[in-house]
Amino acid sequence: MNYLVRTAQLKDLADLVDVLSNSFHASTGIMRWFSPILRLGVYEDLRQRLRSPDSDNYICFVAVALIADNSLTTAPVVGTVEVTLKPTFPLQVCSSTPYPYLSNLAVKLDCRRQGIAQRLLEASEKAVKDWGCRDLYLHVLEDNYQARRLYSKVGYKVKQTDPLWRSLIFRQPRRLLLHKTLTSFSTS
Repeated sequence: MNYLVRTAQLKDLADLVDVLSNSFHASTGIMRWFSPILRLGVYEDLRQRLRSPDSDNYICFVAVALIADNSLTTAPVVGTVEVTLKPTFPLQVCSSTPYPYLSNLAVKLDCRRQGIAQRLLEASEKAVKDWGCRDLYLHVLEDNYQARRLYSKVGYKVKQTDPLWRSLIFRQPRRLLLHKTLTSFSTS
């Protein structure tokens, strides 16, 4: 199947919620009772970001499956990623230099390992270069080996690791802050 990466539109919202909810929020066991609330939260957050007038500092990409006739009218969203220009680097109160931050990279389970995530990352990196930035940051959980392998494959390196005490207190895997210096820097 062929896929196209484009900017997200409000009409993609329901598909985006499905992809993100199924990727990041398990709906098994007790969590299935909270699933509708989590989905509503994801819906409202995304709707606000997609409608935001501050599009110079935010972009959401989607990967859509091209139907046999290459029609985009009913093409389902199979992957997504968001990039935001954040005002200050984490834990740096003095710096006011904005930095690009990638989040919510997700691909539908049955569409994984087809290069979709890599194409979404390429679109994000191009957008960041168009913003005049040459670095890109993201967080990944220490135990998310598939994501870590992908990020490593495309050039991301560990810049910072959450302290061990935080992981012990919150009983969650540590977050790794990854960084990539983008090549062929553009000033357009």
